[in-house]
Amino acid sequence: MTEPQLEEAVGVSRQTIVAIEKNRFLPSTPLALKIARYFSKPVESIFILEDND
Repeated sequence: MTEPQLEEAVGVSRQTIVAIEKNRFLPSTPLALKIARYFSKPVESIFILEDND
């Protein structure tokens, strides 16, 4: 899987995907759900809410 494939599948820019990967951006609920759906995983298995969030 490449970043461009994920970008196209969920409708965001490369910068958004990179920022999420580097924990510089928290995705919106709809975006988090789209990413989880793309990977056929529950949101909680992809995104974890830290105690300091």
